[in-house]
Amino acid sequence: MPVVVVEMWQGRAVEQKKQLARGITDEFVKVGVPRQQVHIIFKDNPKHNWATGGKLASEEAAD
Repeated sequence: MPVVVVEMWQGRAVEQKKQLARGITDEFVKVGVPRQQVHIIFKDNPKHNWATGGKLASEEAAD
């Protein structure tokens, strides 16, 4: 039973998450995993909770 955790910035529409869930699940099905056994957890992170190179992602827009 694979569990896939997708962490991304918040703001994706539900339809986009559905599309991602279908695509990820389809890839596991191709390698023999039953569709019902694929679990996907979406974690939406605000940009002020994500940093790269010592700089918050929320600060990027301010540059």
